[in-house]
Amino acid sequence: MRVTQIFAAAAIALVSTFSFADTGAEQAIRKSLETLQLDVPVESISASPMAGLYEVKLKGSRVLYASADGQFIVQGYMFQLKDGKPVNLTEQAERIGVAKLINGIPVAETVVYPAIGETKSHITVFTDTTCPYCHKLHAEVPELNKMGIEVRYVAFPRQGLGSPGDKQLQAVWCSADKKAAMDKMTDGKTVEAPKCANPVAKQFAMGQSIGVNGTPAIVLADGQVIPGYQPAAQVGKLALSVK
Repeated sequence: MRVTQIFAAAAIALVSTFSFADTGAEQAIRKSLETLQLDVPVESISASPMAGLYEVKLKGSRVLYASADGQFIVQGYMFQLKDGKPVNLTEQAERIGVAKLINGIPVAETVVYPAIGETKSHITVFTDTTCPYCHKLHAEVPELNKMGIEVRYVAFPRQGLGSPGDKQLQAVWCSADKKAAMDKMTDGKTVEAPKCANPVAKQFAMGQSIGVNGTPAIVLADGQVIPGYQPAAQVGKLALSVK
């Protein structure tokens, strides 16, 4: 069963029963998760802020919750009221996971547009050179650079591997000057480059793992994902607000 099918439901009650006389909560939960045949590995299981409920972190940052005996698996937001205001604890946990994953991408595997002057923040953009709104955002990259924001591009062929976008992105990443190739490609020009080992497929899979399903998808330094095009002024304000 694909994990996307699991996430389509608000909650899942497992029908099988197990005996946990000599096992801990983590073992019980892992055993229950195995019956679901998730296509995403479990990274960690730990106590959640709510008594009796455990937090299950999946690879790629997504979070589930489970009862101590593993009989109930829940997908959804957990809120905590602090000073009378709701705080989305699930979103906070997922952002930490996304930030760790995205900020861990080697800079050499990205196409970088450096900040002008002091680097105050950075954003990572999942892009496709066949995407009109990616072209629109790309035209505003100089404005973001002037604001002190470094822009790092990663590849996300929105029509899948083997698509025209995939081939174009591979040509960009296989070019000696990736930045110049990206500029040409987003300007509608053709880029010829020999085939090479490149991270396009890996980055596409990474995007899917954090819920990217279209381009551009902008990830702030703290892991917040902004789906779709947003004007540079708005993106810049959000990027600079990250602590």
